[in-house]
Amino acid sequence: MPFSAIDHAHMARALALAERGLYTTQPNPRVGCVIASGDTVVGEGWHRRAGGPHAEVFALRDAGERALGATAYVTLEPCGLHGRTPPCADALIAAGIARVVIAAEDTSQAEGAGLARLRAAGIVVETGLMREPARALNPGFFSRIERGRPYVRVKLAMSLDGRTALANGASQWITGEAARADGQRWRARSSAILAGSGTVLADNPRLTVRLPAGEDFTPPLRVLLDRDLRIPARFHVMDGSAPTLLLHDRVIPAPVPVPEGIEHAGVAVDHNGRLALDEILALLAARGVNELHVEAGPRLGGALFAAGLVDELLLYIAPTFLGDQGRPLMALPTLDAMADRWQLQVFDQRMVGPDWRLRLRSAA
Repeated sequence: MPFSAIDHAHMARALALAERGLYTTQPNPRVGCVIASGDTVVGEGWHRRAGGPHAEVFALRDAGERALGATAYVTLEPCGLHGRTPPCADALIAAGIARVVIAAEDTSQAEGAGLARLRAAGIVVETGLMREPARALNPGFFSRIERGRPYVRVKLAMSLDGRTALANGASQWITGEAARADGQRWRARSSAILAGSGTVLADNPRLTVRLPAGEDFTPPLRVLLDRDLRIPARFHVMDGSAPTLLLHDRVIPAPVPVPEGIEHAGVAVDHNGRLALDEILALLAARGVNELHVEAGPRLGGALFAAGLVDELLLYIAPTFLGDQGRPLMALPTLDAMADRWQLQVFDQRMVGPDWRLRLRSAA
């Protein structure tokens, strides 16, 4: 049976609720739930923080006895297994929900455990309503579960002539205040922020999130690629103000001289002399990293891109020129034919203050 206009309206509301957990649910997905009888909403909820109640539980609490015989609209398949909380499928069954409409299936559940549990209880279950927007809200969760690696977003800022810094390395600030504030929100929605030692040594960044006072977020993990342990202990990223993982060449002899409170791990070095990117992404996925936000120099950004490991480029363009000797956007291999060029697709573009923001993905 096709979904009705009322179904679409309730699922759209559930997606809007799910988005409220954009900065707080890591490593869990963002999920929203609406409980309705016909066109009347009787309960709403969203997942707020890992370890806390799921969206369905909040919505059922809101609905109370009105949940009996109602329809639940959920942006992700309700959990059917015991984790840190009991199965949401059981809560829906116990409340007397008659129908469950699900946007996206939860591919982390073996054989659709939530779906099977609901159907076994005689509940009408329908899936696929607004599936793509629901998956788009959780690109990192699905990437980690289905591909074994985080969703990789590389943030870049450049001048109109494609430069990221002056020849002397000065880069603060290419873009305006509005673009920099926007960049903080992309940091906030990420599970981890990754940078290489070259960027850290050049800029001494904090790699933390700065949002307006009162806005809640789960601090992302700082991931530092420092093959030879060059970053001094006095630098901001070593101050312990955020969870930090330092990745280095695994053949460096123990004990590794890193500041107290900074976690570290050894990684293989590839044939180019760099820490192996595939191994790094697998390691981060195993730690529950969903969205990886990369703020790197041209070498690391170029290496990720050339290896086909970049899912999205978040590119800010300032209406300014930095001159011939400015530093390039990414260091990429030399091409011999135009047919070999990397084709990109712009899937979002907007002005952020005086600057442009483009979101791009591979067109292949």
